[in-house]
Amino acid sequence: MRDIRKELEKRILVMDGAMGTMLQQYKFTEEDFRGARFKDFKYPVQGNNDLLSLTQPKAIAEVHAAYFEVGADIVETNTFSSTTIAMADYHMEDLAYELNYESARIAKEVADKYTALTPGKPRFVAGAMGPTNKTASMSPDVNDPGYRAITFDELRIAYKEQAEGLINGGADVLLIETVFDTLNAKAALFAIDEVKEEKKIDIPVMVSGTITDASGRTLSGQTPEAFLVSISHIPLLSVGFNCALGADQLLPYVKQLAQNTPFYISAYPNAGLPNHFGEYDQTAEEMQQLIRTYLEENVVNIIGGCCGTTPDHIRMIADAVKEYQPRKIVELV
Repeated sequence: MRDIRKELEKRILVMDGAMGTMLQQYKFTEEDFRGARFKDFKYPVQGNNDLLSLTQPKAIAEVHAAYFEVGADIVETNTFSSTTIAMADYHMEDLAYELNYESARIAKEVADKYTALTPGKPRFVAGAMGPTNKTASMSPDVNDPGYRAITFDELRIAYKEQAEGLINGGADVLLIETVFDTLNAKAALFAIDEVKEEKKIDIPVMVSGTITDASGRTLSGQTPEAFLVSISHIPLLSVGFNCALGADQLLPYVKQLAQNTPFYISAYPNAGLPNHFGEYDQTAEEMQQLIRTYLEENVVNIIGGCCGTTPDHIRMIADAVKEYQPRKIVELV
């Protein structure tokens, strides 16, 4: 597989859109989520989208193919919650490694198929590593500020298992995404370093944080610059932001990163802000116009979509990207 770094020197790469938005269209029932293998599992599993990599792998492959078909260069594995920590909600901790391995394998198979069709445009698989549902730097109990629901070491162990599954399944890049607590991300980075050292490999790593509201900070209180400083000791492929905000609200924070780092910059915003029903109304055309500002201001190297985005959104973004040059990497003095 061609090195993603070489492609980033030449052009802006397009990431896929939302996996969850696409899976909702299948209207899978509890029975569909269970499949034959988990038919008699004693706990409900509907809503565990990552499980679909084992019980509905055809649907997962179809979603990846739909994004490659419209111009995506990178798809994310269906592993946002595939850690022992997040899978505990469904009593499926023991599936963590298999979920990561199979999700990466499915995505890689589809990516290789599309690369073979157009060898001049290689496709890549980003192993998605979500933030988990626990936070290492804040207490979930307002009456006990010193309490922590998770330790750094517990996160490190869970992320190490996830990284091993993703790498063994064929991921080209590891993507620590939707970071709301940088201490969680640092545990993931530490775990990845351990795996890289043990396997004697150098897999590229992307980190994407999330700005939670108009305060311009992550949930754990960091500004974009502070977030950047706290992860810059690691030689990353890219740093960026995703989720929580639409493209217009996210742009100022992406620009702050772009002005302060020699890493490549990624951004994959939501399709606007959700309406009262939690749905996203921003059309592909509307989002494309907003993304054009990113391209005109030359602040990104990797661009895509998060919640609410579909292949239509990614097609419009991919069409716009063709007209622009990628942001050049400049070493900071």
